Amino acid sequence: MGAASMLTLLLAHPLEFRTLLQYKVWHEPKRDITAPSEHPTSGWDRPSMRRCWEFLDMTSRSFSGVIKELNGDLARVVCLFYLVLRGLDTIEDDMTLPDEKKQPILRQFHKLAVTPGWTFTECGPDEKDRQVLVEWTVVCDELNRLDARYRDIILDICEKMETGMADFAHRAATTDQVYVETIDEYNLYCHYVAGLVGEGLTRLWSASGKEAAWLGEQLELSNAMGTMLQKTNIIRDFREDADERRFFWPREIWGRAAYGKAAGGLPAFAEMTEMYAPGREKQALWVQSGMIVDVLCHACDSLDYLRLLKEQSVFAFCAIPQTMAMATLALCFMNYEMFQRNIKIRKAEAASLIMRSTNPRDVAYIFRDYARTIHARALPEDPNFIKLSVACGKIEQWCERYYPSFVRLGATSGQIQFDPADVRSKVVEAAQARDRELAREKRLQALREK
Repeated sequence: MGAASMLTLLLAHPLEFRTLLQYKVWHEPKRDITAPSEHPTSGWDRPSMRRCWEFLDMTSRSFSGVIKELNGDLARVVCLFYLVLRGLDTIEDDMTLPDEKKQPILRQFHKLAVTPGWTFTECGPDEKDRQVLVEWTVVCDELNRLDARYRDIILDICEKMETGMADFAHRAATTDQVYVETIDEYNLYCHYVAGLVGEGLTRLWSASGKEAAWLGEQLELSNAMGTMLQKTNIIRDFREDADERRFFWPREIWGRAAYGKAAGGLPAFAEMTEMYAPGREKQALWVQSGMIVDVLCHACDSLDYLRLLKEQSVFAFCAIPQTMAMATLALCFMNYEMFQRNIKIRKAEAASLIMRSTNPRDVAYIFRDYARTIHARALPEDPNFIKLSVACGKIEQWCERYYPSFVRLGATSGQIQFDPADVRSKVVEAAQARDRELAREKRLQALREK
């Protein structure tokens, strides 16, 4: 933010200004990948890797910072993993490429990616990330430098992803179907474009030795992590995607007749563009509610995954996008502006989430607080009201199971304390007193016998 923007924020939102100032002073990225001491792991001394870092900054403002904070060579490995998937996604998204041209490139991209000298210059001029493919030789050079244990994982995930992308792209190009029909089909699409990313990252964590070897086998949890992020983005980007004739919401949700009936006896939506037509606002919000219920079903699996991580930089890399996703869902819920324009959480809120997403307990409470915000806005006439209440309740239950709210750490001593206002504290204290008494009697008995 510029000086004028910061001054405006100070006058209009002083608490947000304070948060951003704290973030700037205490939580700016600490790792400098350009430092000579970092060259052995970051590769900044090689022109090809330096260009890859530049591509990362150009293509992803949100992930660039957290990727660079990963410890050791993981930052460079994940940077290259991201660029491979960005190149693949750029080809899949390019509507100027005919299907007969796109299909063979997509289906063999995992081989082309490591073929020395290969580049691709035929993407449309409006594709924002086309330059990555134009200069692909630098990415290829660095991929071929990687340790085989990393490169094999990246190429394996790329092969799985390209197959799914090619199938969906072929269907869109050769049929009149512009919509995803079922929830199962929607889940499959999200698995291909995001769940596999979670799988690949998890396998990279394990291969690096920074996480347990068995973590790489937790495919269901890693898929949930990626899927939750993808579904959140699909909800938030509704209007932008609709304007470009890209429809990812499944008809099984948005086409339900129950939403029209609950909105005053309106007919079910026949086209997704009807959701931002005047007079259909309430019906559109019921659809949005159904989409958010679908995302919240992945929340507890994501929290389970985060509890398994032990490396701090890996935890931050995974946790920050998840808390951002929960904040985004809370922002979108019952907010009809989402159907009119692209909305985002405020910078101060994002900074606060980055500062707070440091351990599983605090992240769980962030999830819980946003779930409460969503539930507080829910309306009983919403056809999804019960399902939404259950989904939010499961997040609350998960938090109380693993991190009971009546258990606290002393502000100065760091010792475990119990909230005296919570009746559960009396139960625990009584149990502790009973255990102490049993231990005392056991010691006395041992002395008598002696």
